[in-house]
Amino acid sequence: MVRSAEGDTLGWAAYSPESQIRARMWTFEPDVVVDDAFVAAQVTAAAARRSGLLSGGATDSARLVFSEADGVPGVVADRYGDTIVCQLTTAGADRWREVLADALVALPGVATVYERSDADVREREGLGPRVGLLRGGAPAADLVAHEAGFRYAVDVEGGHKTGFYLDQRDARTAVGMWAPGRRVLNVFSYTGAFTVVAAARGAASLLSIDSSGPALATAARNGGLNDVDMGELREGDAFTALRGLRDRAQQFDLILLDPPKLANSEGQLEKASRAYKDLNLLAVKLLAPGGVLLTWSCSGAMTMELFQKVVAGAALAPRRTVRIVGRLHQPSDHPVPLAFPEAEYLKGLVLVAD
Repeated sequence: MVRSAEGDTLGWAAYSPESQIRARMWTFEPDVVVDDAFVAAQVTAAAARRSGLLSGGATDSARLVFSEADGVPGVVADRYGDTIVCQLTTAGADRWREVLADALVALPGVATVYERSDADVREREGLGPRVGLLRGGAPAADLVAHEAGFRYAVDVEGGHKTGFYLDQRDARTAVGMWAPGRRVLNVFSYTGAFTVVAAARGAASLLSIDSSGPALATAARNGGLNDVDMGELREGDAFTALRGLRDRAQQFDLILLDPPKLANSEGQLEKASRAYKDLNLLAVKLLAPGGVLLTWSCSGAMTMELFQKVVAGAALAPRRTVRIVGRLHQPSDHPVPLAFPEAEYLKGLVLVAD
């Protein structure tokens, strides 16, 4: 039970003495009992809120549970067809592992629940990694996410996060709008979902850069799954590669800049801001006249306001006039409660350079 300094009852929370966040609220209703039935009901309700997205025919893949945004702190569950991949990142979530697994496998059409609780954040909760099958049969080796007519390979056991970045669904639609006829550079391309869309929508040329050879191999597979020519898939460090392209005076009409999280806390914001500025400075220099830059930050500690200031600073040095023509956010299955704005971690800008 959580009480105020005045002794008033505020609700119930999971307590973790190992974490910098000592208590994570499960409910602000003092009379509610947090038990097996409560936890299972939270999961069922969260999944029901996504039923419209999954029944609309555009996709069979969505985030079913989004941690505090769904009243289940530390629990993330992503669905790919009949397979659910979950991450439990807090002590409170870890406590309810079996209940959560039962609730997830009980959802209609679910055959597999697999755990990928191997994020570094578990160490800050005093927890070790947990990876493996929780319920049902082993995930299919050829599991794919279907989205807007595209097919993307999902690496449940070895991919980033839960195997695919569902949070960039709206961004993939945006890429499709800007790609036709453009020379496209996709940096931090991972498994090439943006490249697949750009290729299918008629990009003039494609260069994808990522530091992971296995990720690029999956990108090639995604090209085959969608019967598109992926262009050049180049393995290398993003900063080094961008500098090399700049030194060779290459230009692109559409640049996609989606780096991994660069700031895990406010204490890392200054260093992260410098990195974001360097990346966007290089990208702006590579833009052809009239070129478009789609740039993102997935660092929750960085607000949209700060990110915009950092990118604006990056555009000053090359003396380019760059205009914001759109903003990108996480999709509807990654909701942001008004009482918990910290859930808004993904932010993006659509920029056009003179």
